[in-house]
Amino acid sequence: MKNEKSNKFISGPIGKSLLFLMLPIIFANLLQTAYNLIDTFWVGQLGKDAVAAVSISFPIIFLIISITAGISMAGSILISQYKGKKDYKSMNEVAGQTMIMAVASSILFSIIGYFLTPKIIMLLGAEGNVIPLAISYLRYSIIGLVFVFGYAVFQHIYNGIGDAKTPAIIALLSVLLNLVLDPLFIFGYKFIPAFGVAGAAVSTIFTQGVAFAIGIFFLAKGKNGIKLSKLDLKPNFPLIDKIIKLGIPSSIEQSSRSIQMLLMTMIAASFGTTVVAAFGIGSRVFSFIIIPALSLAISTSIIVGQNIGSGKRERAKKVSKYSQKIGFIGLTIFGIIFFVFSKQIVSVFIPGEEEVIQMASLFLKMISVTFGFIGMQMSILGSLKGAGKTKLSMKLAMIGLVIQITIAFALSKFTSLGYNGIWFAYPISQVIATIIIFSSFIKSKWSEHRII
Repeated sequence: MKNEKSNKFISGPIGKSLLFLMLPIIFANLLQTAYNLIDTFWVGQLGKDAVAAVSISFPIIFLIISITAGISMAGSILISQYKGKKDYKSMNEVAGQTMIMAVASSILFSIIGYFLTPKIIMLLGAEGNVIPLAISYLRYSIIGLVFVFGYAVFQHIYNGIGDAKTPAIIALLSVLLNLVLDPLFIFGYKFIPAFGVAGAAVSTIFTQGVAFAIGIFFLAKGKNGIKLSKLDLKPNFPLIDKIIKLGIPSSIEQSSRSIQMLLMTMIAASFGTTVVAAFGIGSRVFSFIIIPALSLAISTSIIVGQNIGSGKRERAKKVSKYSQKIGFIGLTIFGIIFFVFSKQIVSVFIPGEEEVIQMASLFLKMISVTFGFIGMQMSILGSLKGAGKTKLSMKLAMIGLVIQITIAFALSKFTSLGYNGIWFAYPISQVIATIIIFSSFIKSKWSEHRII
C-alpha cells in the first residue's frame, strides 16, 4: 500500500474527521429508513391484512439481524485498530473471517427459520388471512438473509477502514432499485409473477443480492488496504473465537434494544389504543433522532479504534471528548426544535386526531428535553466499543434500558400519573443513565484496553 494517502483520522482536526465519517453514515441510515418506507407504501396498496403481515414479521427479522450484528461490529472494531497500526495482513484476515461467519450464520438461520416460520407467526398472534401472508413474507425474507448479512459485513468493513462513502453510494443504488422492483414483484408485470405481499421480500432479496455482489467485487479488487484472497476465507479458529467474544456483547446490546421497545409498547398498550398510538408516533419521531446519535457512535468507535491501533491513546481520549460535546450540543439543538414544534411534527403522522396529537405532542416534548444526554451516551458507548470494551458498553446500555422500563412501569402503574408516567420515564431515566454511564466511563481506563 505504498501509495496510500496519509490517515486523516489519526492526525489533523478531530471535528472535521468525525463529520467526514458521520455524514455518509447518517445518509446510509436514512436510506435504510427510506427502503422500509417504500416497502410499507407498496404493501399498503394491498390492504390492512398485508400491512399486518409485514408488521408482525418485522420484529423477528429485526431481532435476527440484531443478534448477528455483533459479528459485523466486532470485525469493524478490529479492522479500525489494525488500520491505525497499518497491519494490512490482519485487516484482510479479519475481513475474511467476519464474512464467512456472517454467511455461515445466515445459512443456519435461514434453514431453521424457514421451517419454524409457521409456528413463529402463530406465536405472535396472527389471525385469519394474515397468517398465510405473514408466513410467505417471512419465509422469503429469511431465505435472503445471506445477502442482508453479507452486505452488512461489507458496510462495517468499509466503515472500519474509514470509508463510509462507498457503502452509502451502494445503499442509494439499492434504494433506487427497490423503488422500481417493489411494485413489479408485488403486483407482477408481463413475465414477472405477482408475489403479493411476499413481493416486497423478493425485491429485498434481489436488491440486497446486487449490493452484496458489488461489495464482494470491491473487497476482491482491493481498496484502502482491504483485498480479500482465498487464504483470508479459510477458517482461522483463534481469530473467529476473538471475533465472537468481542461481538457477543454487541449482539446482546442490540437485541436488548428491540426487547426494550417491545416492553415499552406493551406498557403503553395496557392504557388503550389512543395511548399506544401516541406512543407509536412519538417513538417513530424518536427513531429519526437516534439516526444521527448512532451514526456519531459508529464514527467515534472507528476513529477511536484507529488512534488506539496507531498507539495514539491520548488523541483517542480527545476524540471521545470532542464526540461527547458534539453529541450533547448537536442533539440539544434538535431537542429545542422538536420541543417548540412538537404539535406540528406529530400532526404530520396522524392529521385530524386531536386527542392523539395532544398526547403524542406531550410525549415528544418530554423526550426532546434530554436529546443531548442521549447524544452524549451514544458517544461514550462508541468510544468504549472502539477500544474493544464491548462488555462494558453492553452492561451500561442495558442498565439504561432497565432503568427506563422500571421507571415507566412504576410511574404509570403505581402513581396518579397513569399513562403520563411513560412520558416522564424518558427524561428521568436518561438523566440517571447518563450519570451512571459517564461516571463508569471515567473510572474504566478504557483507552488502555488492548485487543490487538
